[in-house]
Amino acid sequence: MESSSSSSFQSLDSSEYVISNLDHFNLFILRPFLATTFVLSFILLGWLLAWKLVLVHVPLVQEIFGLRNKSRKPKPQTGRLSRFYSNINARDRASGKDSFGL
Repeated sequence: MESSSSSSFQSLDSSEYVISNLDHFNLFILRPFLATTFVLSFILLGWLLAWKLVLVHVPLVQEIFGLRNKSRKPKPQTGRLSRFYSNINARDRASGKDSFGL
């Protein structure tokens, strides 16, 4: 029984199996390149889907990438102070004074 098991181990000896240049190319260059390409394309596809479906509609992202024109709306006058200062500014403009009273 021992002789049959030792003969099967001899057939798996590394000296009988020679790795060709094509196997080296496949193992060390082609496989890592294809794996990296697959992962990067998967990330790119996910980013494009997220961009088209979600991120375009987020106001912060629109502002960062310049997708939306900034429209400045004047604040509504709500309190006594805002009315007071707007009255002062209107009087200054009417009298020709600048904002510093000079």
